[in-house]
Amino acid sequence: MANVSYLRNESLPTVRPGYKGNKLFGNAFANGEELFEPNLGNLLKWQLSTNPQKDEKKRDTWAPAVVDCTAFLKSTEDGLVWLGHSTFLLRIEATTFLFDPVLFSSVGLQRRHPLPCRPEDLINIDFLLLSHGHRDHLDEKSVKLLAQQNPAMEILAPLQMKTLLRSMIPSVFHVQEAGWWQQYQFDWEAMGWTVPDEPPVDIYYLPASHWHRRGLADTNRVLWGSFLIRAKAADKLIYFAGDTSYGDHFEAIEKLFGPVDVVLMPIGAYKPAYMMAKSHVNPHEAAKAANVLRAGHVVPMHYGTFSLSDEPASEPLRQLTDVASGGMLRGELHAPAVGEVLRWQDWD
Repeated sequence: MANVSYLRNESLPTVRPGYKGNKLFGNAFANGEELFEPNLGNLLKWQLSTNPQKDEKKRDTWAPAVVDCTAFLKSTEDGLVWLGHSTFLLRIEATTFLFDPVLFSSVGLQRRHPLPCRPEDLINIDFLLLSHGHRDHLDEKSVKLLAQQNPAMEILAPLQMKTLLRSMIPSVFHVQEAGWWQQYQFDWEAMGWTVPDEPPVDIYYLPASHWHRRGLADTNRVLWGSFLIRAKAADKLIYFAGDTSYGDHFEAIEKLFGPVDVVLMPIGAYKPAYMMAKSHVNPHEAAKAANVLRAGHVVPMHYGTFSLSDEPASEPLRQLTDVASGGMLRGELHAPAVGEVLRWQDWD
């Protein structure tokens, strides 16, 4: 039996009362209280079995529409832009945040639609937020380019990711790690902000129900999670769910922070269920999670860009749209084109 310990960043505040840190079995992070490891037998079963929707998936050539967002990138306007899969660019009070960057195709991850801008146009990024280390959320080529183009960028990461990042970018220094229920801290004046009263945003790293692996011997060695940003002037909470299965963390987040104004929620890569159910929500579970969070607005992600699972490309958004049309999603659904600018600051 591996030794059990708890880890958090002792230099950061923990916002959930009584929370002592993320549980570790030896060097492996638990998924909450339990150790979760992907099942090799399920993987082999999936690879050797026939997808019952194989023909439907082959015929389904749907991909998200793409519009150019270069003009927005060159502006200082507030807004939210989906760049595909789980990559978002968010601007709050002229401060730019980029989530889970995957800008290129790679082995096993072929983009089904183009990027809505040139990668070289992703400059003036203030914060790079990395929810976890899976390759469809943390792409080495993308991170290298972003670090080169944004040398002052602050990287917000989970526990134990700094070593992984420095294996990609040896010169990177602006990395801050957090455990679940911790709030990142910044020297705003050193970052060029004039802060007369209080910082423009608060940023928290929160739970997700997932796991980590990039190689053969690093299972669960890096934490995974989600992000919550409190935009002070707009008085809004913006939640990025990362990769997650359905779990009680959604209720815990709502209990601590109250209703969430904008939820960026994954909806794809859920079939077959025996393989995916402990890693990803399906569209109905995504709606349930958004409802538990009392989301005012829901923006889906993690669909349409890569072929990661057995469901046809258009099925996730079609199912979520049906849920919303049936009155079972309490928040307003926004399903933008890739590159479309969403004016989140104007949403009630």
